[in-house]
Amino acid sequence: MSSNRLSIALQFSALGLLWGASFLFMKVALGGVSFGQVAWTRLVLGALTLGLVMLVLRTKLPREPIVYLHFVVIGAFGCAIPYLLFAWAEQYVTSGLASIYNAVTPITTALMVTLVFRVEKLDRSRVLGVVAGILGVIVIIGPWSFVASEAAHGDLLLELAGQLACIGSAVCYGFTFGYIRRFISNRHPVSGLTAAFLQVGMGAAILLVLTPFVALGPISLDLPIVLSLVLLGVLGTGLAYYWYMNILNAWGPTATSTVTYLTPVVGVALGILLLGETLSWNAPVGAVIVFAGILLAQGRLRLPHRRGPGSGRVARDAEKAAAEAG
Repeated sequence: MSSNRLSIALQFSALGLLWGASFLFMKVALGGVSFGQVAWTRLVLGALTLGLVMLVLRTKLPREPIVYLHFVVIGAFGCAIPYLLFAWAEQYVTSGLASIYNAVTPITTALMVTLVFRVEKLDRSRVLGVVAGILGVIVIIGPWSFVASEAAHGDLLLELAGQLACIGSAVCYGFTFGYIRRFISNRHPVSGLTAAFLQVGMGAAILLVLTPFVALGPISLDLPIVLSLVLLGVLGTGLAYYWYMNILNAWGPTATSTVTYLTPVVGVALGILLLGETLSWNAPVGAVIVFAGILLAQGRLRLPHRRGPGSGRVARDAEKAAAEAG
């Protein structure tokens, strides 16, 4: 294996590990800081890291002012809001369950690019994939448990709210990819590294403006909490995006998107091994249904059908969403 191929393979492994571990880092960090402080620190450290990479590689920024306005929207829905939602959610759900919900992003992307932005069309296989994804989410939520149990009703409601917040994050990611497809990809193309820096940087700028509302408050730091915040920001939000762009350029979207199947496995395994978390039977069953839906939504599994216009682009958008969500 050539040194470059080995480097890309190592970056892919590190990417899956870091994005899967991000949910563990958030859970540990919440032991000493608020959910807003987790998201704030993650974005600021990630933006600084990507900014340094931009300087080292002498990557140019776009000149059109409209691009920066678009990336304000992308930074809000692609970073600031979902990071806040995931961090808030992990106060009430396990890190492993949050990592499973993150994998729903390709399904929400397929919905956004077709129903909201109307830049693509779904064929029968992909419609079935979306339906399967939604069914899988319902199985993961397990609504029967909320109906059947009257004990600890308040805790169950908070857990449900946390799960809905995770789904909200996945919807934000799907909206972001649809927005990029509609307003950036064909009108104002920018390099992958530049897009990553602008997205994370604008997300950080938004939370910096909102500092009095999201980041002020008491903190209690120890070594595990500090390490979790640093790893989450510098590696999981900074370098991981840079590695993702390298992998995408080397392998293309189809191979790169397989990280979608790795991150929930890592997230669940770390939660069980390091935090003693448990999952009810419906979470892994629902995850399998979601993954089947992703395969259909990405065009990897197909029903016999006549190929329609634009169907291939839906698959590519879903693949890219699968790879970037983390």
